[in-house]
Parts: sequence; structure tokens; C-alpha cells
Amino acid sequence: MHASQSTRFRNLSRGDRTGRVVGVRGTVVDAEFTSHVPEINNELRLGNDQATVVEVLIQLDQKTVRGIALTPATEIARGDPIVDTGSPLSVPVGEALKGRMLNMFGETIDRGKPLTGIRHRPMMTAPPALDRRTTRPSVFYTGIKLIDLLTPLERGGKSGLFGGAGVGKTVLITELIHNVVGKHSGVCLFCGIGERCREAEELYREMKTAGVLDDTVLVFGQMNEPPGARFRVGHAAMSMAEYFRDEAHQDVLLLIDNVFRFVQAGMEVSGLMGELPSRVGYQPTLASDLAALQERICSTATGAITSVQAVYVPADDFTDPAAVQTFSHLSASIKLSRQRASDGLYPAINPLTSNSEMLMPKIVGRRHYEIAKEVRRTLSLYEELKDIIAMLGVEELSLQDRLTVNRARRLERFLTQPFFTTGQFTGIEGKSVSIFETLIGCERILSDEFQDWPERSFYMIGQISEASRP
Repeated sequence: MHASQSTRFRNLSRGDRTGRVVGVRGTVVDAEFTSHVPEINNELRLGNDQATVVEVLIQLDQKTVRGIALTPATEIARGDPIVDTGSPLSVPVGEALKGRMLNMFGETIDRGKPLTGIRHRPMMTAPPALDRRTTRPSVFYTGIKLIDLLTPLERGGKSGLFGGAGVGKTVLITELIHNVVGKHSGVCLFCGIGERCREAEELYREMKTAGVLDDTVLVFGQMNEPPGARFRVGHAAMSMAEYFRDEAHQDVLLLIDNVFRFVQAGMEVSGLMGELPSRVGYQPTLASDLAALQERICSTATGAITSVQAVYVPADDFTDPAAVQTFSHLSASIKLSRQRASDGLYPAINPLTSNSEMLMPKIVGRRHYEIAKEVRRTLSLYEELKDIIAMLGVEELSLQDRLTVNRARRLERFLTQPFFTTGQFTGIEGKSVSIFETLIGCERILSDEFQDWPERSFYMIGQISEASRP
């Protein structure tokens, strides 16, 4: 709100700031104000104890605005009084948030004590100016062999985990939390968009058991909440992350599950607001909606925000507009494969289609780059030979091709890894492997040191030294 508008608003009495509801359509609310028109993104309140929150999205004319309810709107009726608060939506920030589970308004949902010693920060803010941003290309190691070797993540960058339903996106996110949060020197902020309540409860319990909850903030906009709440919870989490970066001067690890649910909520809001749909039914503002969230995730001189985001891919179609728009914002794209999952190769990451801007000699080092390039070349050749093997058998291949297949199958199994977060289901203790040990293992397999060993010796192990010849 401009200074003159702000002054004029403060001069209004509560009666002048109060309008009335003139239309309700699902969670869409039209309100008429006689003395002023509320600004875009302003917070409106109505209902018993002013508990129902509406965000202004459109000014229809000089008196009427249209907004979306961020809380259940079942008791709203025409003629109800509605109050303009005169300010945009805000969220609490501060050290008191650490160790707590919150909703998009910053209210605690973990049955703990109410927050104290906090102040508020606007939920919708502009990204930092370009001259405030910093780029320090360095790798964020995770202890997961396949990621660290072929798709290293960027410290202070954005990385995406892409996959359809049931291929392991959430498992990978929880494993990253287990491996990284304990070693992370800053704050971890988990944002659940459209999460199932079961997943939220399990994550809270696991983090408490692992002893990493005290430096973690959990923010959820769950599946049963109105689309407006799910659409804004990502921005609420970003405002909290920006506080730790800009004012507490701490590095932030931001984990988002799931970006597609954010897009889906925006699609629902767009439909409710009466906008014409775009390609495949998405909102016409898909690109700008996503950019408004993604461009806030960046590093400045005061701290870095490192983001890892799970992205659901509808029907495993990576040309879906939501997936395509998300790709453009990321420095590392990790694509999960249903075929690899069905083959039992976990994590089910496709090593040939996943990529990272960090995999360059000047960043990861010449040795890492050369080994990764040779691993990818070997796996690519094996992929090309699979049709011939299926029709004619391995025996019909040349000696050189048979050696390639031998190396590739052992590499595939060596790059599988037991996870800590799935140990209770598999009965196999989780392993975290350094990039140094991963490179040694791949180097030894590529040099044909294990060509006579059975393939199962390399399946679901950590370091190469754990492989045993029966």
C-alpha cells in the first residue's frame, strides 16, 4: 500500500473499514465497501471472532473486490459484515519457530505451547534485487551415491526430484533430511504442500526421534485445507526462510513436498476465480505463479537458501506444463524412473536423463567429472544393447560389448543404496557413503576388477569394500 493510501486508511473508522459480503461461490467471496476499496493481497476478516480469512485477489470495480477464503467458508452468507485489516497477509518469524509444526498462518498444530517472542513478516514479498544475490558454486553432498556422483546438488541452489506416483520422491526427501539436517550448520525448513496428514505426523515423529527437530521448522498446508491455503503455504514458508537468511544471517535448507500440489492449488484458485484455463487445464498464469515462489529462493551475502523440491509428474509425462515450467528454475533435475523401481534398483533415479549444472571439472574436480562421464557412457551403451540382448542373448554380442554390459550391470547394482528411513521395512541398515568412497567403487568396477564376481555382491551395499564374493 502506498504511503498516501496507508495514511488515508488509518484515518478510516472501523465502521468505514467494514463492508458486506455480496456473493459467495465455494471459497470465492465478493465484498462491497462504500468508503474505500481494499488493496490486492489485503487480508479481510469476517465471521465469529473474525476467524475466517479472505485474501483480496481482484478489484472488480470502485467498490467491490473478489477474494479467496484461506479458511473453511461454510458459514459465510450474503450480507455478512467483512472487515479490511488494511495490511497484507503476514506470518510469524523468529527463533521461537524452531522445533515447531505450523500451518500457513504460523499457528502451532503440534499441541505445544503457543508461540511467544515473535514478530510478523509479510507473506508476499518481492525477490531480492539481482545486485544483492551471490553465486558461490559449490556442491552440497548428500551421502547418496547416485546423486553425489551424477547429479550433484548446488549449495545455495534449487534442485528437483521428479517422478510419478509411488516411485520414491518423499522417501528421497526424508532420507536427505536424515543424512543432511544433522550436519547442516543452519536451519532446516520443511514445507508440505497438499500433504497427507499421515505423512506430516510421521515426519514430525521421525525428526524428533533423530534429534534434529530443534533446528527445524515444519510448515504444512494439508490436503483437506481450502485451495487458497495450499496455494499460499509455500509463500508462508519462504517468508520464514527469508527471515533466517536476511536477519538471523543463517543458511537455510528448504525442503518442499510437493511443488505440483502448489500448481494444482493455483489451478483450483484460478478456476474458482473464473479465469479461462490454459493448456491441459492449467491456469493461464502458471509461469508467473511458479516464478513468484521460485525466484524468492536464492542466496545473498547474508546467507544461502538451498532448496530440494519434490515434483509429482502426472502420468509420468515429463512434457506436462507443470514439470516443464519447474525445470527452468532448477540447477539440478533428478528424474525418477518407474522401470528402475520395478527392477528393484533403489533409489530409482534415471542416471541418463537426470542432470546437474554442478557436474563440471572446475566445480567437482577433473577426477569426479571423468569417472561420472565414463559411468554415464557405460550405462548409455548398455541401454542401447538391451534390445539386442532381449532378442539374441548376451552371447551374440562382441567381446567389447560383453565387457560393457558386465560393467554396467555391476555399476547399476553398486549405485543402489539402503536408506535409513526404509530400514524398518527392508530389514537392511541404512548407509551414507562419501563421494570419495563412491568414486573409488566406480573406478574399480570400470577397471574390470570385479568382472568375475556375481552381480548380487554389489546390490544394496554402501562402500565397495562391503561387497563380498561368495
